[in-house]
Amino acid sequence: MIRDPKDRADIKAGLSVKIVLKQDQRTGKLTQGVVKDILTNSSFHPRGIKVRLEDGQIGRVQEIL
Repeated sequence: MIRDPKDRADIKAGLSVKIVLKQDQRTGKLTQGVVKDILTNSSFHPRGIKVRLEDGQIGRVQEIL
């Protein structure tokens, strides 16, 4: 089963993910971390679900590890 980083149902607290931070959107640089909170309310987002990592960084999920 392939999990979709654009689908909120596939993202849970505690998952290891790679996100793109707001300041890295132009370069596409990914930051790895563990999901603490899901910030996107809609069930789907075309650019990725926005999450807060355990270290406090906020970005959109690009890959689920």
